[in-house]
Amino acid sequence: MTTPISSIAIKRNRRLRNSVLVLASLCLILIGILVYRTYLIYRSELPSFEQLHNIEPSLSTRIYDRNGTLLKEFYTENRALTPLRDYPPHLVRMLLASEDRKFYDHWGIDLRRVGIVAVNNLLKWRITGGASTVTQQVARMLFLNRRQTLERKIKEALTAIKLERTYSKEEILEMYLNQHYFGRGTYGVAAAARLYFDKKVSELDYSDCAILIGMLKGPNVNSPLNNPDKALKARNRVLYSCYSAGEINRYQFDSLKAEPLIISPPEEEVGKAPYFTETIRQYIQGKYGENVLYSGGLKVFTSLDADLQLAAESSLYKKIDSLRARIERTYSLGNTAYTINLPDTVDEYGDSIRAYKKVQGAFIALDNTNGDVLAMIGGRSFEETELNRSWQSPRQAGSVFKPFVYTACIDNGFRTTDIVDDNPIVLDIPGAKQWRPHNFDNKFMGPIPLRSAIKLSRNLATIRLLLKISPQEAIFYARRMGLTTRLDPVPSLAIGVSDVRLIEMVSAFSVFPNKGIHIPYRMIHRIVDRYGKVLEDNTAIQKEEVLSAQTAYIMVDLMRSVVNEGTGRRSRWMGFTRPAGGKTGTSNHFCDNWFIGYTPQITAGVWIGFDDRTSLGRNQDGAKNGVPVWTEFMIAAHDSLPIADFEEPEGIVRLDICLESGEIATDRCLEVRNEVFTVDNQPTATCHLHPSSGLYNPMTRRQETMPEDTANDRMHF
Repeated sequence: MTTPISSIAIKRNRRLRNSVLVLASLCLILIGILVYRTYLIYRSELPSFEQLHNIEPSLSTRIYDRNGTLLKEFYTENRALTPLRDYPPHLVRMLLASEDRKFYDHWGIDLRRVGIVAVNNLLKWRITGGASTVTQQVARMLFLNRRQTLERKIKEALTAIKLERTYSKEEILEMYLNQHYFGRGTYGVAAAARLYFDKKVSELDYSDCAILIGMLKGPNVNSPLNNPDKALKARNRVLYSCYSAGEINRYQFDSLKAEPLIISPPEEEVGKAPYFTETIRQYIQGKYGENVLYSGGLKVFTSLDADLQLAAESSLYKKIDSLRARIERTYSLGNTAYTINLPDTVDEYGDSIRAYKKVQGAFIALDNTNGDVLAMIGGRSFEETELNRSWQSPRQAGSVFKPFVYTACIDNGFRTTDIVDDNPIVLDIPGAKQWRPHNFDNKFMGPIPLRSAIKLSRNLATIRLLLKISPQEAIFYARRMGLTTRLDPVPSLAIGVSDVRLIEMVSAFSVFPNKGIHIPYRMIHRIVDRYGKVLEDNTAIQKEEVLSAQTAYIMVDLMRSVVNEGTGRRSRWMGFTRPAGGKTGTSNHFCDNWFIGYTPQITAGVWIGFDDRTSLGRNQDGAKNGVPVWTEFMIAAHDSLPIADFEEPEGIVRLDICLESGEIATDRCLEVRNEVFTVDNQPTATCHLHPSSGLYNPMTRRQETMPEDTANDRMHF
């Protein structure tokens, strides 16, 4: 039987329990009201479900060569999106053991962990740890900031809940691994793997992963590049978390902990082919905008061949360095022509410090079949100067312009055998004194065949040819073949006084091996956005016939003489044996050195000089400096290409010609050359200087009856 005292105690306990339940209910109601009111207050500031469904992290734009080699990345955030399946499983386990062991059990917030951390912080009266889950960290990375405020923590928690309602656990993990900052502008584990270990993310071992996970709480403080000791301690803390979570055993923990800190960052560089990739960067920024360039995740597939680029750089840089060394050996620092005062610098005595001017160079190589830019060099060093001399800096053409004069002549009925006078000429220039041009060697050869005039680059003969056809006619052909710079219709145009761009000159020269077809040069094949959508497709080849195939072939034959016998023969001395044609060029006072040449497969050109048009020195010409660069590149470029010759089109005939008269040779002609003509413009007269009762026929190798004398159709001027 219950005593009155026991009955009173039971009633008191019941009232106390009811009071606690009521108080707890009120607290829960108040908390619910508080949470709801908080949600209402911050709802407008939280990301919408549309924003959550359209998360687009900033991605780098990647530039690739024609074979898929990465040339350069442009980014504000160095990131490479990687699917979760490509991450090593031990990396994910290590992340969860260190950052969020209840990740698969909570709904965005780990309330138990929040309570434990809150109690610890209150007891020690300072923040001793955080309770943010992986989902909360993703919310902070994507939509919030890192300010330690109650307002931010509330927003973070609410956003985490919305994320959990929108994405699966695996998708949230993937976002985390692709979004987290790892220092030095690098976001995501994949980019960090490349930065710190020069590895693909799938190649990361346990120690590598522990180093990266250890950086999560302090990417700069725990960076193995900035603070190796702290990085080692952070790595070992992560390994201990894995051990305590049962992911690794004691033996594995001790072994991994004993390993030294090993990193192998890739060498810092401006990227491959920096002048080329900078040209691509400028194009993309101009067309698509800065935001797309640095954050849009474009993939740009270009025409460049990274291996040929290296071959071009090796050849050109060696020549430039040699010329720079010669300049410094030849001229003292007191020589004002070859040195400059460094701006804002003085020595210990207060005098200006002088330095040698820098010889520069440029190079372009094109694939004749499609116009692809295979190699591009705009200067000796991109770090020294970003000016791209291959297309941004027009230079005086010198004799490399002469092929346009000869093209106009051949296309207007001239023959390779026509005789032209290589003797002094005096021209009256309106408003100026008389012009008395001269040849490079200051000598005169008298009457010579047109072939010899281009082969030996005779200035006076070429000027006479230009005057015969008119400067406007030469400009017409240069324009048709692709030149856009200003070309003045003056007699000196014949010897290249006008400025031209290297890339346009190389493209124009490619018309010759392409049988008169002009194919515009191209640098970009395709541009693909982050979703795989093709923004640009330039794979279709554009072609325009600007010369007849017969004229182009005759010009090829003439310019083969330059390489085989004339000013470009140094290439043969250096061992280049492929069929080739080309032209040297040297501007006034040896300021600009050129050589542009071609085979059936590739056209390439080189320019060397000072930016301010200082002379390279007496007798420093295109044959001496341009030809060796071109030759070394062409030898390397053709190493894996089949041997090919220039294809002779229909409508071409070959005849033995007397070099003295320029007429069809007889059996008495002493100097005979097999020459090329069009069917409609072949000579019919036989040599009047060496008449014979029979005509030597090279096809039958016998004497034939001399035809009746025909009108002399030789051209003299």
